Amino acid sequence: MTNFRKLLSLLAVGLLGWSPLQAQDEGFDLASQRSESQDVRKVPGHVVDHGGIVINPTPHSLEVDAAQRLDISGGVVVKDRRRAFGDELDFLAVGAKGPVVDIDFGAKRAVKAGVKPLSGAYELRVGPKGVSIVGYDERGAFYGIQTLRQLAASPAAAGGKLPAVVVNDYPDLPLRGVVEGFYGTPWSHEVRLSLIDFYGRYKMNCYLYGPKDDPYHSCPDWRKPYPEKEACNIRELVEACRRNRVDFVWAIHPGQDIKWNEEDYANLVRKFEWMYDLGVRSFAIFFDDISGEGTDPVRQTELLNRLNEEFVKAKGDVAPLTVCPTDYSKLWANPTPQGSLSIYGKTLDPSVAVFWTGDVVCSDLTPETMEWVNLRIRRPAFYWWNYPVTDYVRHIIMQGPVYGLDTTLSADDLCGLVSNPMEHGEASKLALYGVADYTWNVAAYNPIDNWERGLAVLAPEVRDAYRTFAIHSCDTETGYRRDESWETETFRLADHTPERAAALRTELERVVRVPAEMEHCDNGLLLAELRPWLVEFGKLGERCLRTLDLMELYNGGDDAAFWAAYVANRMTPEELKAYEAHKSGTMKLQPFYEQGMDDMASGLFERLTGEVPAVYKGVGSFRNLRTTLSKLMFDHDSTTHYTSSVSQQAGDWIGADLGCVRKVHEVNILQGRNSVDDVDYFDHAIVEASADGREWMPLGDSLRGVYDIRWTGEPVEARYVRLRRLDSPKSNWASVRSFEVNPVRAERLGFEVAAPDAAAALYAFDRNPSTSFRLDGSLRFGIPAGTQGYTMLLQSDGAVAPVQVRQYAADGTLLSEAVVDEPFFRMTVSDGAATVEVTGGLQVFEIIAK
Repeated sequence: MTNFRKLLSLLAVGLLGWSPLQAQDEGFDLASQRSESQDVRKVPGHVVDHGGIVINPTPHSLEVDAAQRLDISGGVVVKDRRRAFGDELDFLAVGAKGPVVDIDFGAKRAVKAGVKPLSGAYELRVGPKGVSIVGYDERGAFYGIQTLRQLAASPAAAGGKLPAVVVNDYPDLPLRGVVEGFYGTPWSHEVRLSLIDFYGRYKMNCYLYGPKDDPYHSCPDWRKPYPEKEACNIRELVEACRRNRVDFVWAIHPGQDIKWNEEDYANLVRKFEWMYDLGVRSFAIFFDDISGEGTDPVRQTELLNRLNEEFVKAKGDVAPLTVCPTDYSKLWANPTPQGSLSIYGKTLDPSVAVFWTGDVVCSDLTPETMEWVNLRIRRPAFYWWNYPVTDYVRHIIMQGPVYGLDTTLSADDLCGLVSNPMEHGEASKLALYGVADYTWNVAAYNPIDNWERGLAVLAPEVRDAYRTFAIHSCDTETGYRRDESWETETFRLADHTPERAAALRTELERVVRVPAEMEHCDNGLLLAELRPWLVEFGKLGERCLRTLDLMELYNGGDDAAFWAAYVANRMTPEELKAYEAHKSGTMKLQPFYEQGMDDMASGLFERLTGEVPAVYKGVGSFRNLRTTLSKLMFDHDSTTHYTSSVSQQAGDWIGADLGCVRKVHEVNILQGRNSVDDVDYFDHAIVEASADGREWMPLGDSLRGVYDIRWTGEPVEARYVRLRRLDSPKSNWASVRSFEVNPVRAERLGFEVAAPDAAAALYAFDRNPSTSFRLDGSLRFGIPAGTQGYTMLLQSDGAVAPVQVRQYAADGTLLSEAVVDEPFFRMTVSDGAATVEVTGGLQVFEIIAK
């Protein structure tokens, strides 16, 4: 599920000194549609001592008699009064003389036991003489068995001696489960079966099958039957759900090309009939993320009401329908009585459940958002929680606590909640462990305690290593931000102390050990999903440890030794690609490495020159400009981009802090993720400059529909340059690929530069030690009058041919020659020298004249 927005055609306005491009019309893009707050809330809750009893979800009532025990080590006698649970008690040994485990369900028996008259409710009693489980219905008795299963596996039941307990329990929300509704690679059949067992064990009762990339669920093949193999798999999923007392809800996504005629109505009913023959008894229709005539809410409700009469009621054994409306988020829903949600409320059969994602696509569950939608749809909405889904940040794997769910809500506010997980099904179980807990016992939900329990339950043999990985793998980096690394303190170079460094080193040493320790995880499916991230996690720990060492070396003042170690701790292009593809530690560990390296490079430049380097930092109204994401505007790579991750609003701006007041004579900005048809940009904006961040002056006129912006003119004194949004109806994100201020130009250097790639070679003289260029061959540059020497910051690639530096007179006479065998090289300018030549294969970071 994601937001679909129509793009408006924008007329490019050609202005003097600017290079405008026209925005295009129409488009659907997943990555642009997640529009969430960048506020990062702390994880609530506290760890609880459960006395060795681990039960999830948390029971509503649990009484423990510590003085009484039931010995089941010799086996038990099972009395399954309804003969419904023959395969569910495999965790208990059978013994002819053992205590009795009595299992029954039904309204009359439940009343006598004090069980709440609610589907799924049960009582479990463990006493010195035996076990009794009474369910209000079959599902309730099944849940009682799952509680007994967890009790028997708890530390408090060591040696086969169960503690005496009375559990009286029931679910708060009628619908609790999972929607496989993400974009990307659908789960494998093996993972789906594993997850269905997980749902049953933790009392979740619905699984909506709606993977966006299943063509028989969506376009183009929703009208066609599943091929034999896929149909067989669905039949197996239905049966697995039946065993686990989970409703298998098959969803269809026909809206993008549906025709509101009898032919397509017949196609839809025929598809439902095929699914019915595969055992499906619960159905949903998704109208999310579509355009065109399929978005008509009147037609949608007419279809649903007709299906309800002619299919659901006619069959007699089919559950009420569920629908995902096109307006599934407050972000773009029409709030008026003429809006689609109000039309649903007035015309849609009350039995149909209606999905809702909240104020935005990925958002917290709050009373306010439920009140807003419920007033319009005239029923408690069905909350589709887009967590831990990562289809918009596929380089992230979410392993943090489940929080952001209000604990004062009830079934009067929402009929249920389903989690939309990651494409990594096994790795999603940690979050689903929390979702199961919340939806069962809302008021008692304790996020941090649930997370700690989940880690121990899901990977007990590697619990500590898993926890170390998970606590640093919580944040999305952009979009729906999550707290991360809350037990770890990182710092910038200026705040380095021996005490802080020692504390951080201890944690980083744990991080480095995690990949090897996690290889002992018994869950092979989980390990396979996590392994790419685990590998990069370990490498990140190593880089951070070396950064700690570098800070000490930097503070020691040996510039040559420091620079040699510094370049060794930089990533190669291949390492950077892997680092970006599988990220962890985005909130603290990665910024510590990246910012620490930047701080030291800038500090070295200032120490060598006495000048502030031309290293620019992102500033602006968007909170995540403070993070390392803003560096993507200054990396001289137009294929990467900074993105705001929240909707643009009046007064928003994106800018650069130049570090000090400078004479600004050129500004180049590339908006959007491309210059053709991207939706994430300021379509009405102006470039401004300021010396103090308070008084701003315009650089040129306002712009409409312009992606590629260039300003040149008389120099102005400024420390800050920004692109400010002007009046516009747009509510998309904002993205910037490049934000250049005073880019180095050959004509402004005052000397000639020659190299195989002359444009890239200018980075050697841009007064920014964080940039570099690759030299394969010879770099020649002129020596300005009065230059006494050079300091070169280099990195050799270990080529066989040595790096050589030669000085030539104006007539071409060779005056001196040196072999460079260290990355930090100092040279004195020879008398009469006019040109320097550097030859070899190496990275050139900066050539600093003295």
